[in-house]
Amino acid sequence: MITVRLRHLRISPRKVRLTTDLIKGLSVKEAESQLKFLAKRSAKPVLKLLNSAVANALKNQSSSRENLYISGVRVDGGPSLKRWRARAMGRAASILKRTSHITLTLGEKDFPAAKVSKKETVKQEEKAAPERKEAKRPLTQIVGKVETKSKILPRKKSFIPKKPHQDESQSKIKFFSRQTFGNAKKIFRRKSI
Repeated sequence: MITVRLRHLRISPRKVRLTTDLIKGLSVKEAESQLKFLAKRSAKPVLKLLNSAVANALKNQSSSRENLYISGVRVDGGPSLKRWRARAMGRAASILKRTSHITLTLGEKDFPAAKVSKKETVKQEEKAAPERKEAKRPLTQIVGKVETKSKILPRKKSFIPKKPHQDESQSKIKFFSRQTFGNAKKIFRRKSI
């Protein structure tokens, strides 16, 4: 498992998360193609981070590029730059220029050879135990007599009373309520009438 970090990226974390959510769980090849054609400013730094992670994996852990996938991406907020904007009547409003810390984790997929080895082990077990196949008998011989269940009597349906006002035309009106008068909509009023 390879972990790489990009810190103090001058894009807000909310905007970076839009990009990183797309590539979470994808293989490296699919993630690269997604990021290359994504029209977001945060796609370029995330792509550079991904390429760095792949280079680390190939050099340090000697794993193949096809087996790598993005097992996790986390975007945290970094320190914010405080700036000021002039407003009316001599006031000033604060602006927070946010930064992001991105943590990307690569994992290795299981080799397809592992699946083949399971099949091979099953075949080897079958070859090793041919006596078992011959010894198998039909279930009726092993169990003996099969008991038949007596006829099941149908249950009586219990009486469920209908809900009041269910079939009336007024109850089908969208904003109809018995507490309000007629068809008055239920809306919020600050003061009662």
